[in-house]
Amino acid sequence: MKFTCTQIALAKAINTVSRAVSVRTTIPILKGILMSVKDGRLTLSASDLDLRIETSIDVQASGEGSTVVSAKLFSEIIRKLPNSLVTVEQAEGKLNIKCLGSDFSIVTLPADEFPVIGGVDSKNFIDLKKEDFSDLIKKTVFAASIDEKKGILTGCLINFAPDSIEMVALDGFRMAIANKNVQTGNDRRIIVPARILSELSKIIADDEGSDSVSLVIEEKKLEVLTEDTRVVARLLEGDFIKYSEIIPSSYKTKVIIGREDMLSSIERASLLAKEGKNNLIKLQIKAGSVDISSRSEEGNVNEHIGADVSGEDLVIGFNSKYLLDVLKSVEDEEVAFELGTSVSSCLIKPVEGKDYTYLVLPVRITVS
Repeated sequence: MKFTCTQIALAKAINTVSRAVSVRTTIPILKGILMSVKDGRLTLSASDLDLRIETSIDVQASGEGSTVVSAKLFSEIIRKLPNSLVTVEQAEGKLNIKCLGSDFSIVTLPADEFPVIGGVDSKNFIDLKKEDFSDLIKKTVFAASIDEKKGILTGCLINFAPDSIEMVALDGFRMAIANKNVQTGNDRRIIVPARILSELSKIIADDEGSDSVSLVIEEKKLEVLTEDTRVVARLLEGDFIKYSEIIPSSYKTKVIIGREDMLSSIERASLLAKEGKNNLIKLQIKAGSVDISSRSEEGNVNEHIGADVSGEDLVIGFNSKYLLDVLKSVEDEEVAFELGTSVSSCLIKPVEGKDYTYLVLPVRITVS
């Protein structure tokens, strides 16, 4: 195997597949990148058994073959090489890397030991705009649990209907639902690990090819295809929570408020909100305004924002991080808060339409 390509192209390809390299494994081969050269194309692959990422670039090849190289070492070498042509050649169990005055030789592993997660056989493609798929992920993935003990809640539910897609995530303290009116031709649901969706979002953002992405779904796998990259992920198995049953059907107070004003004020108030106290901030809602405050042994802060308030006055506490995550994920000029009591969940929605719905549980406070 021997090929030549630019340092920039190789570094970008390595960065893409490195998202699937296992960092906590005791299996040496999973810490590597599989490199294969065939028909003038270099294909790089990495896998952690649940996720496999492959990407290809054009190279000047003078010999075909495949091998596995340490992802960390190979990535560091290529990243620090000058912006010039790089020649890579496999010989006698080692990989030789040359670029201008630099000449490396590193140990490789046999390609036939690299694990195969396999692809999917279905030809039932769902084609989406990249921006639509990325937006669904952005609006939901942060609300999934990061606690592996919570099993199915570490994933995002994706509901495909013939003319729409809905993505849902929740962790027991908050919930995010996002919708897109797009033609899918499907009627099914899958649960994808949130961490994999996060990586997919980054891969899609880095891809400069076409404006679309293709999804192929099987019972236990999801395949996502862009112009040069292929991602195969194992799906989570089990029943997702009946989330629609926990959405409040009524409210006593409604607040329509500028998103950027609310975001900036909460960011400032959270400077004095202690993590050990649930990042607590207090909202005092009354006609025409919302006051946001927090206090600690280091001081206190109060923020005053004008708002369109209808219904009852209310004092309620929240984990500031949960509100910030929501406000950062949407781009509307104004958002609507629907609230019941100081101990019941709050819904955050667009002022018009149904593109997203967020549910956030309050933090119990002592009202003085």
